[in-house]
Amino acid sequence: MDRHAPQPPVEQVGMRTRSRAAVLGHPISHSLSPTLHRAAYAALGLTDWRYDAVDVTSDGLAAFVTTLDETWAGLSLTMPLKQTVLGLLDHVEPLAEVVGAVNTVLLQGSGAGRVLVGANTDVYGLVTALGEGLPGGASARVGTAAVLGAGATAASTLAALGQLGCATPVVYVRSVQRAGGLLRAAHRMGVQPVLRSLDDAAGQVGRADVVVSTLPPHAADDLAAALPPARPAGVLLDVAYDPRPTALSAAWAARDGVVVGGERMLLHQAVEQVRLMTGRPGPVDAMAAALEARLVA
Repeated sequence: MDRHAPQPPVEQVGMRTRSRAAVLGHPISHSLSPTLHRAAYAALGLTDWRYDAVDVTSDGLAAFVTTLDETWAGLSLTMPLKQTVLGLLDHVEPLAEVVGAVNTVLLQGSGAGRVLVGANTDVYGLVTALGEGLPGGASARVGTAAVLGAGATAASTLAALGQLGCATPVVYVRSVQRAGGLLRAAHRMGVQPVLRSLDDAAGQVGRADVVVSTLPPHAADDLAAALPPARPAGVLLDVAYDPRPTALSAAWAARDGVVVGGERMLLHQAVEQVRLMTGRPGPVDAMAAALEARLVA
């Protein structure tokens, strides 16, 4: 499975360059995407580029898409739009298609020839962020892994773990009956997860090479309190980053485990989005500095 999303060129439309982008979701006021993308534009000298945050519900997404003109380069999507958007796209990149979630929309062509392309940079963000904690970096091979949760981010996590060599992760869920979508996505990826109850996670996850929590903020707090005192074997990535550190990350670190903050996944997926939308490599250091400043403010 290719780690990288497509590489569309920055298009000239008449005398105008595509130079507008936004993050969509509901609610959206908490989004850190504007901080990341605007820092990238400043570092790259893209003074005419604009990046906004727009509150859009699932019901309103189709109408919003119809308003996009030739000045738009792309969209970043957060919940609950990553799956809603699939029916509105002209083309979905293979990785996004197997994961079943799109967090990036690229606009190409104009007028009747306009094409909306869906991509997924969450997988890239997960692989790169985990690589910061793994001894072998993003090219490491992972033997065992545990995933907490069964939503869209969990599907991207399975794809990331597959790229890192783990095809049989254990997925801890509240309800096996509600994990059908995740299992279908796993089947498309060639990954064979083992489902277990989230109630059993505290006593088991410490033995895995990699643990990724995709649970909402505070949803893993009880699990954190129930972790045994032994040092965890592997790397933890909690995709939640508010509060920072999360209870799970703090408990893991207190046991001398390796922790990668969820903001690192957010950073790297945005770096890849910048590359796709602008055609320029995302300036990691400038974006990381802006993100850190925002988080400690």
